[in-house]
Amino acid sequence: MSAGTGVQAYGKRLLGALYAALRALKLYPVENAAVQQALDELHALAVRMVEAESGMELRVVGEFFFLNETRLRLDLSNFATFGSFARSLQDHGIGSVEVLPGVDRDQWAPFLSLLLRKPDPDDPYDIFLARLDATPVEHIHTRPESEVHEEETEEALHAAKRTYVQSVQAAKEALGDLRLGRAVNVRRVKRAVQNIVDQVLSNEPSIITMTTLRDYDEYTFTHCVNVCIFSVVIGQRLGLTKLQLYELGLGALLHDIGKTRIDFEIINKPGGLSDEEWALMKEHTTEGLLLLFQMAGFSDVPYRQMLMAYEHHMKGSGAGYPANRRSRRIGLFSRIVAVADGFDAGTSVRSYQYKPWPADAVLKEMRDNPKRGYDPLLVKALITSTGVFPVGTLVILDTMEMAVVAQVNPDPDKLHLPRVKVISDEMGIPLDDPVVLDLAQQPAGATRTILKTTDPQKYGIQVSDYLI
Repeated sequence: MSAGTGVQAYGKRLLGALYAALRALKLYPVENAAVQQALDELHALAVRMVEAESGMELRVVGEFFFLNETRLRLDLSNFATFGSFARSLQDHGIGSVEVLPGVDRDQWAPFLSLLLRKPDPDDPYDIFLARLDATPVEHIHTRPESEVHEEETEEALHAAKRTYVQSVQAAKEALGDLRLGRAVNVRRVKRAVQNIVDQVLSNEPSIITMTTLRDYDEYTFTHCVNVCIFSVVIGQRLGLTKLQLYELGLGALLHDIGKTRIDFEIINKPGGLSDEEWALMKEHTTEGLLLLFQMAGFSDVPYRQMLMAYEHHMKGSGAGYPANRRSRRIGLFSRIVAVADGFDAGTSVRSYQYKPWPADAVLKEMRDNPKRGYDPLLVKALITSTGVFPVGTLVILDTMEMAVVAQVNPDPDKLHLPRVKVISDEMGIPLDDPVVLDLAQQPAGATRTILKTTDPQKYGIQVSDYLI
């Protein structure tokens, strides 16, 4: 099996065949011609992979599929279809399906029929496994979602942290060089953006988790990187190509570059700015455009990045800044950066904002208040990746336990039911070992729900300690 686009195309065909066979079995008896044809096509595709690579493993992590070691990039046209198959696995607590050499066509129907059965509410995976053991299926194995998730999470977080730290350092050096009037190492900045794009495409949840590493002293640089991450995440949800994601990410990382031309005391002034200081601060968008136009190291003039730096505070109605004499349609990339910038800024501790808003309140304000000027479609795209309660949110459960949101539920109908880590009991006493709890999959009669969000600073909690 060849790598690259060949695996991508093959993987999509395989997922399509799995979905088609499941759907046919759901609608018709196994003897039906449509069912038999779907099983024939599925078996032929699976055997091809098994023979080429001595086995096949299809893993589902959140909403992402991996065929052996290759992540399948799904677009808007097939996302709903494959998401339905992913939920069939997740409902039974299945994290991966492994097909071994020697698999025979007759093993597919009983295996898929088990996926169509109603999962046990108390112990979905073990009951599924017991049912599977009672069938003649010998060459199709499964692994629990919890096992696959732990493996993926540890490896992905390590890679994401390395990418994040390197990107913050690249932003710090670039902005520092600009403030001192030195040449910027554009190649290093580009490489940092490419790594972020690769990380989003390979494991989006892990790189989003890194945005919880908020450092007041390093806010300027972590903010640039966070805006880059959230922008690329939104862009991916819109189906942008990898090259477009890179162009978007580069502009997002450099969106505040003009602030290097603003007096440092104004940038870091605690409390509100005077009218004169605010007028100077608003010049950073124009200064950013000019700096990018003059910057050496680009093979072509970075027009897209210049527009992102210039337009990201204009608001959709044009009521922001810089002011426009004529009506203006703000570019898509600029609107994406505006959403990413607004979300990260609203949830961060800054010199003039000691107490940030809870992430869920920021998202609600951005979505529901038209005066903020954010594109509502792009805010919704962000919410599909962050969930109603973004990763790192400290919540109080209805049991009075405290928990940190650790992972977003990939089901768009269950964005309010994330996976959390319970960190204290109902009396507020910290647990020695946090308990992982999936709010969407709890035993009947013992369900817990999120009562409200709360401020981690109030309790002296660093949420990233529980996630990274």
